[in-house]
Amino acid sequence: MGLTYADVELINSDDIGAAAAGYIAESQIRRLTMPILVDTGASMMSIPPSVRSHLGLRKTGEGDAELADGSIVQFDVVGPIEIRYQTRHAVVEALVAPIETDALLGAIPMEAMDVLVHPLHQTLMVNPKSPMKAKYVMKGMRESL
Repeated sequence: MGLTYADVELINSDDIGAAAAGYIAESQIRRLTMPILVDTGASMMSIPPSVRSHLGLRKTGEGDAELADGSIVQFDVVGPIEIRYQTRHAVVEALVAPIETDALLGAIPMEAMDVLVHPLHQTLMVNPKSPMKAKYVMKGMRESL
């Protein structure tokens, strides 16, 4: 299997709120469209330092992540970031990689957008079972709501 990349738009979600409140113009919302490596083995999204800088993302915390070689590395966590892909969007946080590397789209933001990897074409795709809008799984809720 090869690598799967998808063109995803990343937006500073704080800027969206500031524009909605009239503090900044729509044209001042910091955004970036870029190819992101879709990594179903990763849980979160990660971005390189240049993307954090371009979007002006604030640090929201720190987190430890286990890398593929088993080592544990501490990362800054930044956000909020609105991710947009085709008709889907989600607001998430991201780990900031210590070096310039590919941005990764992990399982949590993928699930939040209800997208998946097409196994034959190795492309990111909107879930065909819910093509019009994202469907969320809430199995613990009672049906009588």
